[in-house]
Amino acid sequence: MRSRTANWFETAIRYDKTMEDGMTKKVIEYYVVDALSFGEAEETITQEMSAYISGEFEVKNITPAAFHEVFFSENDNDDRWYKAKLQFITIDEKTEKEKRSSVTYLVQAATLNGAVKNIDEVMGGTMIDYVISNISETKFMDVFEHTASTKKDDKPEFEG
Repeated sequence: MRSRTANWFETAIRYDKTMEDGMTKKVIEYYVVDALSFGEAEETITQEMSAYISGEFEVKNITPAAFHEVFFSENDNDDRWYKAKLQFITIDEKTEKEKRSSVTYLVQAATLNGAVKNIDEVMGGTMIDYVISNISETKFMDVFEHTASTKKDDKPEFEG
Protein backbone atom coordinates (compact mmCIF):
# COMPACT_ATOMS: atom_id res chain seq x y z
CA MET A 1 0.00 0.00 0.00
CA ARG A 2 1.08 3.53 -0.64
CA SER A 3 -0.73 6.74 0.15
CA ARG A 4 -0.77 10.05 -1.65
CA THR A 5 -1.94 13.40 -0.33
CA ALA A 6 -3.02 15.92 -2.97
CA ASN A 7 -5.83 18.16 -4.16
CA TRP A 8 -8.28 15.65 -5.62
CA PHE A 9 -11.27 16.41 -7.83
CA GLU A 10 -14.20 14.13 -8.62
CA THR A 11 -15.11 14.26 -12.31
CA ALA A 12 -17.98 12.89 -14.38
CA ILE A 13 -17.55 11.96 -18.06
CA ARG A 14 -20.45 11.35 -20.45
CA TYR A 15 -19.96 9.45 -23.68
CA ASP A 16 -21.41 6.84 -26.02
CA LYS A 17 -20.16 3.44 -24.84
CA THR A 18 -20.30 0.33 -27.00
CA MET A 19 -21.95 -2.38 -24.94
CA GLU A 20 -21.21 -6.13 -25.10
CA ASP A 21 -24.16 -6.67 -27.47
CA GLY A 22 -22.71 -4.11 -29.94
CA MET A 23 -25.26 -1.41 -29.17
CA THR A 24 -24.15 2.03 -28.05
CA LYS A 25 -25.50 3.65 -24.92
CA LYS A 26 -24.91 7.04 -23.33
CA VAL A 27 -23.15 6.51 -20.00
CA ILE A 28 -21.69 8.67 -17.27
CA GLU A 29 -18.55 7.41 -15.55
CA TYR A 30 -16.84 8.90 -12.52
CA TYR A 31 -13.12 9.44 -12.07
CA VAL A 32 -10.83 11.15 -9.57
CA VAL A 33 -7.95 13.36 -10.71
CA ASP A 34 -5.10 15.10 -8.92
CA ALA A 35 -5.11 18.79 -9.89
CA LEU A 36 -4.53 22.26 -8.48
CA SER A 37 -7.61 23.87 -10.05
CA PHE A 38 -10.88 23.11 -11.83
CA GLY A 39 -9.24 24.00 -15.16
CA GLU A 40 -6.34 21.65 -14.55
CA ALA A 41 -8.77 18.90 -13.47
CA GLU A 42 -10.71 19.30 -16.73
CA GLU A 43 -7.51 19.28 -18.78
CA THR A 44 -6.19 16.19 -16.97
CA ILE A 45 -9.38 14.13 -17.29
CA THR A 46 -9.72 15.14 -20.95
CA GLN A 47 -6.15 13.99 -21.70
CA GLU A 48 -6.53 10.75 -19.74
CA MET A 49 -9.88 9.79 -21.26
CA SER A 50 -8.79 10.59 -24.84
CA ALA A 51 -6.64 7.46 -24.68
CA TYR A 52 -9.61 5.26 -23.68
CA ILE A 53 -12.60 6.72 -25.50
CA SER A 54 -12.89 6.82 -29.27
CA GLY A 55 -15.26 9.54 -30.33
CA GLU A 56 -16.60 12.50 -28.45
CA PHE A 57 -17.10 12.78 -24.71
CA GLU A 58 -18.16 15.54 -22.39
CA VAL A 59 -16.93 16.52 -18.94
CA LYS A 60 -20.26 16.81 -17.10
CA ASN A 61 -19.09 17.73 -13.60
CA ILE A 62 -16.00 18.60 -11.58
CA THR A 63 -16.20 18.76 -7.78
CA PRO A 64 -13.49 19.13 -5.14
CA ALA A 65 -13.20 15.78 -3.36
CA ALA A 66 -14.03 15.36 0.33
CA PHE A 67 -10.76 13.48 0.81
CA HIS A 68 -7.17 14.69 0.49
CA GLU A 69 -5.44 11.34 0.79
CA VAL A 70 -5.75 8.22 -1.35
CA PHE A 71 -4.52 4.74 -0.39
CA PHE A 72 -3.34 2.92 -3.53
CA SER A 73 -3.05 -0.87 -3.59
CA GLU A 74 -0.28 -2.68 -5.44
CA ASN A 75 -2.62 -5.68 -5.97
CA ASP A 76 -4.01 -5.88 -9.54
CA ASN A 77 -7.24 -7.49 -8.23
CA ASP A 78 -8.06 -4.36 -6.20
CA ASP A 79 -10.25 -2.67 -8.79
CA ARG A 80 -12.80 -0.83 -6.63
CA TRP A 81 -12.64 2.39 -4.66
CA TYR A 82 -14.04 2.86 -1.17
CA LYS A 83 -14.64 6.09 0.70
CA ALA A 84 -13.69 5.62 4.35
CA LYS A 85 -14.35 7.98 7.22
CA LEU A 86 -11.94 7.55 10.10
CA GLN A 87 -12.22 9.13 13.51
CA PHE A 88 -8.95 9.91 15.22
CA ILE A 89 -9.12 9.69 19.00
CA THR A 90 -7.13 12.06 21.18
CA ILE A 91 -7.34 12.93 24.87
CA ASP A 92 -7.59 16.59 25.83
CA GLU A 93 -4.81 17.09 28.39
CA LYS A 94 -6.71 19.77 30.34
CA THR A 95 -10.15 18.17 30.55
CA GLU A 96 -8.96 14.56 30.13
CA LYS A 97 -11.92 13.99 27.80
CA GLU A 98 -11.81 11.96 24.62
CA LYS A 99 -11.88 14.08 21.47
CA ARG A 100 -12.63 12.66 18.01
CA SER A 101 -11.80 14.29 14.69
CA SER A 102 -13.02 12.87 11.39
CA VAL A 103 -10.99 12.48 8.20
CA THR A 104 -12.15 10.95 4.92
CA TYR A 105 -9.91 8.79 2.72
CA LEU A 106 -10.27 7.03 -0.63
CA VAL A 107 -9.09 3.40 -0.48
CA GLN A 108 -8.43 0.96 -3.33
CA ALA A 109 -9.49 -2.64 -2.70
CA ALA A 110 -11.39 -5.57 -4.23
CA THR A 111 -13.89 -5.93 -1.37
CA LEU A 112 -15.18 -4.05 1.65
CA ASN A 113 -13.16 -6.33 3.94
CA GLY A 114 -10.12 -5.73 1.76
CA ALA A 115 -10.61 -1.96 2.16
CA VAL A 116 -10.67 -2.36 5.96
CA LYS A 117 -7.50 -4.49 5.76
CA ASN A 118 -5.78 -1.88 3.57
CA ILE A 119 -6.73 0.93 5.97
CA ASP A 120 -5.36 -1.08 8.89
CA GLU A 121 -2.16 -1.74 6.93
CA VAL A 122 -1.54 1.98 6.32
CA MET A 123 -2.76 3.25 9.68
CA GLY A 124 -1.13 0.42 11.65
CA GLY A 125 2.22 2.06 11.01
CA THR A 126 1.13 5.18 12.90
CA MET A 127 0.77 5.87 16.59
CA ILE A 128 -2.71 7.37 16.12
CA ASP A 129 -5.75 5.73 17.72
CA TYR A 130 -8.61 5.54 15.21
CA VAL A 131 -11.91 3.88 14.44
CA ILE A 132 -13.51 3.40 11.03
CA SER A 133 -16.84 5.16 11.45
CA ASN A 134 -18.09 4.68 7.89
CA ILE A 135 -16.97 2.91 4.74
CA SER A 136 -18.79 2.55 1.43
CA GLU A 137 -18.05 1.61 -2.16
CA THR A 138 -17.93 4.50 -4.64
CA LYS A 139 -18.79 4.69 -8.34
CA PHE A 140 -15.25 5.79 -9.26
CA MET A 141 -13.79 3.87 -12.18
CA ASP A 142 -10.20 5.04 -11.63
CA VAL A 143 -7.91 7.61 -10.02
CA PHE A 144 -5.42 9.60 -12.08
CA GLU A 145 -2.39 11.02 -10.33
CA HIS A 146 -0.49 14.05 -11.55
CA THR A 147 2.67 13.02 -13.35
CA ALA A 148 5.55 15.26 -14.30
CA SER A 149 5.77 16.05 -17.97
CA THR A 150 8.55 14.25 -19.83
CA LYS A 151 8.55 16.26 -23.07
CA LYS A 152 12.01 17.46 -24.15
CA ASP A 153 11.05 21.12 -24.54
CA ASP A 154 9.46 21.43 -21.10
CA LYS A 155 11.45 23.33 -18.53
CA PRO A 156 11.44 22.32 -14.87
CA GLU A 157 9.08 24.37 -12.73
CA PHE A 158 11.78 25.10 -10.20
CA GLU A 159 15.35 25.77 -11.06
CA GLY A 160 17.98 25.80 -8.34
